[in-house]
Amino acid sequence: MRLRSICALMALAATLFGTAARSETWPARPVKILVPYAPGGNTDGNARVISAALTQAFGQQFLVDNRPGANGAIAAELVARSAPDGYTLFMAALPQIAIFPALTKTSYDPVNDFTPINEVSVNPFVIVVNSKLMPVKSLAEFVSYIKARPGQLVYASAGIGSLSQLSMVLFLKAAGLEMQHAAYKGGAPALTDVVAGQVPTYFANLSEALPHSQSDTVKLLAVSSKKRVAQLPNVPTVAESGYPNFETITWNGLLGPARLPKEIVDKISAQVQKDIKDPKLIERFASYGVDPVGAGPDAFAKQIKADIAQWAEAVKISGAKLE
Repeated sequence: MRLRSICALMALAATLFGTAARSETWPARPVKILVPYAPGGNTDGNARVISAALTQAFGQQFLVDNRPGANGAIAAELVARSAPDGYTLFMAALPQIAIFPALTKTSYDPVNDFTPINEVSVNPFVIVVNSKLMPVKSLAEFVSYIKARPGQLVYASAGIGSLSQLSMVLFLKAAGLEMQHAAYKGGAPALTDVVAGQVPTYFANLSEALPHSQSDTVKLLAVSSKKRVAQLPNVPTVAESGYPNFETITWNGLLGPARLPKEIVDKISAQVQKDIKDPKLIERFASYGVDPVGAGPDAFAKQIKADIAQWAEAVKISGAKLE
């Protein structure tokens, strides 16, 4: 009996020692950063900026692994089911955590199956209108134009339950407006039809809208962040245009699987916070239309909790559902 107890204690000690050793020597081999979308776009760009910086800092390869599909659920589930050893990370976007679980049943729990590491960056949305279909120059004129035509006008979105749809749903509710919804399969075709004059307006991701900021075809009316963005200094916010409580932003952030050791979490987060102060990295982030944040695990967890509540309410208002 005593021998059995001693063996059990030795096994426990070996396990604890092995766990500590792994934490101390991490990373001892390449690390994968899963991205829930195809190459290109904000989330992929964030992953590539951060992976290059972490590779240089830690002397091990941080490899971007694009796993698109099922609105990001494929990548999310792979990370949620991976070993909590720091060798599989997730460059998540807000929808996988705060929206899709409210739209449909997911195979992962957005809170309990992940460990927040660092909120890398944020970016807002911007209301874009076709200047010929909707001849307005300000958000106030936009509201008046729609109010005079209740339920007659159409807005485009990147799809049912997308951030572009839900941002517009929240704004229409705040302004007391009625519009019809045209759901596209992605932001690119939605914006293409607005530019082409097929649909009058779209609440676009900032990075999508930036290439059109000097266009005569479309007008950028207002951004959805609390403060104006550096890339569009002359475009007011929705908040300063008469809707002081309005704000919708999206983020990209690093998550790990649940029970990821604190030593690894803190090590990654501290390095990201250091890296995003590099002017070259800031410039690269700006080219994607995003602002670096670098919020650590606790702040990121708090943001996730707030976002889950906000976007669940938006989904409820919209009536959107995915089968």
